[in-house]
Amino acid sequence: MRLNLLTATLIVITAASVQAEDWTPLFDGKTLEGFTQKNGTATYRVEDGAIVGKTNEGSPNSFLCTDKLYGDFELEFEVKVDNRLNSGVQIRSQTKDGTNAGRVNGPQVEIEASGASGAEAGYIYGEATGRGWLTPKERLKPHKHMKDGEWNKFRVIAQGPRIQTWINGQPIEDLTDEAIYETHPKGFIGLQVHGIRKGSGPYEVSWRNLRIKELD
Repeated sequence: MRLNLLTATLIVITAASVQAEDWTPLFDGKTLEGFTQKNGTATYRVEDGAIVGKTNEGSPNSFLCTDKLYGDFELEFEVKVDNRLNSGVQIRSQTKDGTNAGRVNGPQVEIEASGASGAEAGYIYGEATGRGWLTPKERLKPHKHMKDGEWNKFRVIAQGPRIQTWINGQPIEDLTDEAIYETHPKGFIGLQVHGIRKGSGPYEVSWRNLRIKELD
């Protein structure tokens, strides 16, 4: 009986270890190693174990992008955004002509403070794809699942043409889009600092605990 109990315990521990090893940190908590900035002149820095993006007046959208490309994956991160700033995380994205100066394009998971009337955080936008929102208009309903001024946990699963999102454990989007999958089956993860109007800002958005699990 004791042997069986020991064997069962080892199996549980081994399974938990394998599961933990499936996850890979995207950010080491200290440096921006493994990332390259594309587009824009917003600044990115590491502060208290988080990546902090700061707007620069007159800059277009800026993106801090993973050097590695990802296809099917599960992504988790925590984010805190200024109530006056719109942001997002690009997935399976690319640049026009494949250069750092080329326009970043692809699916984007929206990040936006809820405010008084709610927001569209967690829905999927087609950044520079010419399509606008990929989330169908009838599902694009503002909600208040983002906690303003606090850290919020996002979960994203991209598998084939299906993209699912959660905010703080609440399911937000379940999108199947064959067209965007055909053009963007694989690409980088990009942390967006949105461009701002002249005379506004500066504003900041922070990310921490970024990790990814590649799926078969």
